[in-house]
Amino acid sequence: MEQTDQLPPEADVIEAIARATIAGLPPAFRAHLGDVVLLVEEFADDETLDALGIEDPYDLTGLYHGRPIGEKSSMESGALPDRIHLYRRAILDEWVATGVGLTELVRHVTIHEIGHHFGLSDADMHALEATVQDQ
Repeated sequence: MEQTDQLPPEADVIEAIARATIAGLPPAFRAHLGDVVLLVEEFADDETLDALGIEDPYDLTGLYHGRPIGEKSSMESGALPDRIHLYRRAILDEWVATGVGLTELVRHVTIHEIGHHFGLSDADMHALEATVQDQ
């Protein structure tokens, strides 16, 4: 029997998929992600949306806050850690609208934001996504 009253996945489910994605990355990438904080929030805050010129919070599924590795200096101190934000409600909205599997979608968003940490191009991000091993 089909269940139609199923609740949407909570933040911990999104986080578990993102962490499994990170665990499935090649070791050379994982080695540089230890200090990056992963946050799953309902939506981006108004300040973030305004800074990006985004009016609809459903239009932002993820965001990297930080400086790409190649732009960092050993002289930096006191800075906040780099952060990857995944926005649960926007991800779920895209999941429903596109029919893409939730794991595939969260993996895609997570790798895209990780790509910004490494300063990768979109093509490099797609290539990295293809290397992720299922955990």
